[in-house]
Amino acid sequence: MTVTDPAIDSAADQPAPAPDFTRQEGRWTHQWAELYAEVIDSGLCTGCSACVISCPHDVIGYHHREGGYRPFHLEDELGPTDCVHGQKGCTSCTRACPRFRDWEPTAEEHLFARAREKDEIWGIAEQVLLVRAADDDVHQRGQDGGLVSAILIWLLEEGYIDGALVSQLEGDGSSWRAKPGVATTPEEVLDAAGSRYTYSANWLAYDEARERGLEKLALVGMGCQTSAAPVMWSRKIGKVGKPIQVTIGLLCSKTFDDRIFEELFEAKYGISRATIKKVNIKGVFQIWTHDGGYHEIPLKECHAWTREGCNHCPDFAAEHADISTGGIGKFSDWTLTVVRTELGKAIIDRMIAAGRIVTRPAEEDDPDAIKLMARLSRNSRNRWPETAIGFPKRMPPPPPKKAKAPPV
Repeated sequence: MTVTDPAIDSAADQPAPAPDFTRQEGRWTHQWAELYAEVIDSGLCTGCSACVISCPHDVIGYHHREGGYRPFHLEDELGPTDCVHGQKGCTSCTRACPRFRDWEPTAEEHLFARAREKDEIWGIAEQVLLVRAADDDVHQRGQDGGLVSAILIWLLEEGYIDGALVSQLEGDGSSWRAKPGVATTPEEVLDAAGSRYTYSANWLAYDEARERGLEKLALVGMGCQTSAAPVMWSRKIGKVGKPIQVTIGLLCSKTFDDRIFEELFEAKYGISRATIKKVNIKGVFQIWTHDGGYHEIPLKECHAWTREGCNHCPDFAAEHADISTGGIGKFSDWTLTVVRTELGKAIIDRMIAAGRIVTRPAEEDDPDAIKLMARLSRNSRNRWPETAIGFPKRMPPPPPKKAKAPPV
């Protein structure tokens, strides 16, 4: 989100909504019938669950498990494709959806007061850095550089938020089944640290946070989730988006169906869920086990378990977050960090000044990571079907490499 004063103290003040291109044609009347036809039934739905938590009538269901991860209508009167409340004028679900109609320019106009340029392949940004947590425990327990954990802990300690919507693991963690959760203490943040690579619709933890009386929240999630907040604010959905003060986006080309644990990791490689300590992706799927073992699984073998909701997702770089983070590049203990908004820059600057993070210039120290981000962003963007209504536009192929001059 963007604030008029870049100081983080004004994060609670919502900026005036920027023009929404879809509203220029008249009053917003789109409801569940259009959402179902254009997003859910067409395959554009990522399963972010923003429509579920925004529904004021509680008539949108969601199964957070294998074979689910898609919203569905609960009332029988008009069947799964239409809504009685929508017929009467309720439009909350389409206002919240980060894949409905002109969602991309809507989010960009709200956050940046402009649309992206053609050469901004991975979105609008203030700067790109390599970052790691200065605290050794946060660095070790977090993923890559531990930046996301460091940000959330600092925001909590400074009182800028009182909770964060995050991904957790069920039970004692040995199941490796991701679930949405709320973190309100540094220890809860660290317990939730680490990547899963299966899906967690973190917006679903919103109701728990509100029931606990939390009023200032951070949202951590992939681009499909972090785009929802500025879309909500711009489309004037009401109270739902207001508690979200900060969004932290995770670079993501896809997530995998939960079946990958039994059907690939265990069946072929003998790695059961309970033995896994940590996972990562660095050109291969990396798995560390509690007995000190390390395994590498070719990504080509994992593609068959790609989650359906990822097939058309155009956003690798979490382009509408305040800060986007990921573990790509040659440094496994640093986080590639895209600082996008004034608020995001204020957070990073203040954490540097407080000695909570260490930074390096990404363009100088790991230019190949930025090239990889551009390539993966281009690939993701070109997933968006040409038949879809609205944005994003597909990307042209990169220019051909210049042939090397023959030696003289």
